[in-house]
Amino acid sequence: MKNLRLLIVTSILSCLITFVSFAPIELKKTTFIVPTGWPQPLYSSTKYPLTEEGFQLGRTLFYDPLLSRDSSVSCASCHNQSNSFTRVDHAQSRGIEGRKGSRNAPALLNLAWKKLYMWDGAVNNIEVLALAPMTNPNEMDETIEHVVKKLNASSAYRQQFNQVFGDSVVTGQHLLLAITQFVIQLNSFNAKYDKYIRKDVDGKFTNEEEHGLQLFRQHCVACHTEPLFSNNQFENNGLPVDNTLQDIGRMKVTQNPSDSLTFNVPSLRNIEYSAPYMHDGRFTELAQVVNHYASGIVRSGNLSKKLSVPILLKDDEKKDLIAFLMTLTDRDYLLNARYSFPKETK
Repeated sequence: MKNLRLLIVTSILSCLITFVSFAPIELKKTTFIVPTGWPQPLYSSTKYPLTEEGFQLGRTLFYDPLLSRDSSVSCASCHNQSNSFTRVDHAQSRGIEGRKGSRNAPALLNLAWKKLYMWDGAVNNIEVLALAPMTNPNEMDETIEHVVKKLNASSAYRQQFNQVFGDSVVTGQHLLLAITQFVIQLNSFNAKYDKYIRKDVDGKFTNEEEHGLQLFRQHCVACHTEPLFSNNQFENNGLPVDNTLQDIGRMKVTQNPSDSLTFNVPSLRNIEYSAPYMHDGRFTELAQVVNHYASGIVRSGNLSKKLSVPILLKDDEKKDLIAFLMTLTDRDYLLNARYSFPKETK
C-alpha cells in the first residue's frame, strides 16, 4: 500500500511538472516593417501571427542539423548570414556526405515580397519552401515524417512548439510554419543606397556612386527593379548553356519551351558578399558579371526583351557601376546578432 501511495504521488508530480513545462505563455507579437516607399509584401501570415517565440523557434530550427538525415547539414550550411544567407565556398551547393547540387544556393532576404521561389520557381508558397532542401537527396536527404519524429523526441522542442502553436505534439505543418516565421523576417533595407534614398546624413554618394546609379537606372533597372532590385520575373539573361549541368531553367517546371533558360531574377542587395553569381555560380567577381552584360550575352530566340539593346559600357563606366552596386551592402543585416546562430543549446 505504501508503495502504491508513493507511485500515485510520483505520477501526480510528474503530471504537474509536465503541465508546468508545457504551460502556454503570452506570445510577444512582432511587427513586420514595410519601409517607406516599398510595395506591400505579397505574403501575409493570418492563421499564426508573427511572434517573437515563433521567430526564435524558427531560428533554432534553421541552424539545427537535425533536419538532415545524418544530422550533418542545417539550413545555415548553405545559407550563411555573413554572405547574405547564401554559400560562397562552392559554385553549386553541397549537401550531406559532400553531395553536389546542381545550382548556386540563392540568397535569402526580403522573401515576403516574392511570389515564386527557387531559381526555377518550383515553390509557390514560402510556407513549404524549407521542404525542398529537406527532402532533396543531394541536400538534406530527409523526410518530413522522420524530422517530425526526431523533434517529438526532444522535450525542449516540444515545449517550444507548445508555446508557439499551443500543441506540444510537433507536426509537419507547424515545423514548416516555424521556419517561415524566421526566414520571413530576414529583411534588408538599410544599405547606403537606402540612406541615400531617405536623404540620411550618412547616405551621401560619391561622384562614382552617383554616376553608377545613373548607369544602373539606364541599363539594369528593368530586371533589377528598385527598391527590391528584382522584378520577380523569369528572364533569359544570355548566359551560354553550361555543357555539364545542361540546366534548362524554368522550363523544367512548366515544360513550356518559351521558359527555356529563364531563371528567377535575384535581388542585387548585398551582392558584394553573395558571390559566386548566376544560377550555377559560374562568376566569382562582379567585374565578370558586368562584362557578361556588356559583351558576353548569347543572343537567342527567347533572350529577355529587356536585353534587346546592347549594353555599351566603357571601362570607367563599369567601375562606376560596380561602385554603385557596393552601396547595396547592408551591414546591419549581415551582422545582425538577431539572425545569427542562437546561443542557447538544447
